[in-house]
Amino acid sequence: MENLIAVLQQECVEYNGLLELSGRKTPIIVAGDLDSLQKITDEEQEWVGRIAHLEKKRAEVTADIADVLNKDVKTMKIRDLVEMLSARPAEQKLLSDACDGLREAVIRVQAVNEQNRELIQHSLELVEFDMNLLQSMRTAPQTANYNREAYTAGGTMGVTNHGFDAKQ
Repeated sequence: MENLIAVLQQECVEYNGLLELSGRKTPIIVAGDLDSLQKITDEEQEWVGRIAHLEKKRAEVTADIADVLNKDVKTMKIRDLVEMLSARPAEQKLLSDACDGLREAVIRVQAVNEQNRELIQHSLELVEFDMNLLQSMRTAPQTANYNREAYTAGGTMGVTNHGFDAKQ
């Protein structure tokens, strides 16, 4: 039980670190600083790797506890373990606090990540709008000139330069 409590507490610490990092990412997204965003994303990958390792460790410890208690690991929940520890209130409180702290940290990380996702989505929409605007500025209406076969032979009106001319 002590191993499970220690792993849950360590996971909570890692998620709180990830939360702080995600919070630092928000103003960088707003500023559009791609270099800093890349650095923070790389740091986040390191945090996620550590969290994944702890998740694996937690699954192993939980499986060991389920074997000792002769319970199915797939249906056993940490809340069930908390209830089973009613005879040992000190461990019960530690496990309950670790579980609650982890749940709260995960919820907060999800909220910040959702906010960052929305900011990135809005940034992408603005870039797409700008690209469409630039494309539409280059596309001019055609003239109503026809050739002998009755096909449109009209050129475009307005802009004739359709790209970057390196010679100029």
